[in-house]
Amino acid sequence: MKKMVINTLACIALLAMSFFLASASDPSPLQDFCVAVNDTKTTVFVNGKVCKDPKVATANDFFFSGLRVPGNTSNKVGSMVTPANVAQIPGLNTLGISLARVDYAPYGLNPPHTHPRATEILTVLEGTLYVGFVTSNPDNRLISKVLYKGDVFVFPEGLIHFQLNVGKTKAVAIAALSSQNPGVITIANAVFGSKPAISADVLTKAFQVDKKVVDYLQSQF
Repeated sequence: MKKMVINTLACIALLAMSFFLASASDPSPLQDFCVAVNDTKTTVFVNGKVCKDPKVATANDFFFSGLRVPGNTSNKVGSMVTPANVAQIPGLNTLGISLARVDYAPYGLNPPHTHPRATEILTVLEGTLYVGFVTSNPDNRLISKVLYKGDVFVFPEGLIHFQLNVGKTKAVAIAALSSQNPGVITIANAVFGSKPAISADVLTKAFQVDKKVVDYLQSQF
């Protein structure tokens, strides 16, 4: 009897672990597609998001022309990300993928950031990029490389990463991500530009700097 109870508990534990792992990424589709729609009056299926009736889906639900247009890099960091995720392409709903175009001015930077829900694979279309990511605590090891046209680099899910144009001309890259909505957390914006602001007592101790430095950094965001 005792052995049977132990076996039963082991099976429950395995099932629980399987459920956890299965729910740790975007859900698998249960039909051919599930075009996301905000108008609940015109929907009939639910899978990840509310979906429109597949019978009335059109080519435009799976189409986005925005990546053909260069991003405006005339900003403080000299880069612009143009996303192509479920917000731009409703047909991506439940499919677990998305894209982004990244434009860089000469010496432009895509600042240190993370994607909480996706691994990213970056392909350089034009220019030369210095890229890298930092491993998690306690090592915090920087893994970096200079990329040229046609080179590919992977940023693991959730890790802080960046890209810097080290060339004298513009650069362009395409990023593929393993989520229909990967999310992005830009580290500087989140830490120094939060609303309401994080207490200076927290930031001065965390970064071991004077309060004037914290005040200045927060004023930039």
